[in-house]
Amino acid sequence: MPFTRIPRTLRVRSLALTGAVPLFLLAAAGTAQAGPGDFQYVDERDRIDRVRTPEGCREARGGGARGVVNDTPATATLYAEPGCTGRTVAVLRPGAGGQITPRFASVRFEITTTAQRP
Repeated sequence: MPFTRIPRTLRVRSLALTGAVPLFLLAAAGTAQAGPGDFQYVDERDRIDRVRTPEGCREARGGGARGVVNDTPATATLYAEPGCTGRTVAVLRPGAGGQITPRFASVRFEITTTAQRP
């Protein structure tokens, strides 16, 4: 049986839709499940997970993560390796989110405060 080649436009469209799935899942779950202060992400198996106490270094369960929403008051630094080691994959300010490539394995939360003048 001869090999049938898939047209390039269908392959590109398929990849675009596959990449949009994690962000769509996060957007759909955002208001229904997340509380203020949650850090949500989609893991390798397209499951939504969250960190409810954004403090220090946290592992990304589910074999790494690819789509995130940082609804915390902290800056989230995403690392390639567990234990907040390895290279920095991305830095997300509070309220930021999006597709993360390559996947990250851990995240460190840092709350920065601005000093108030008396």
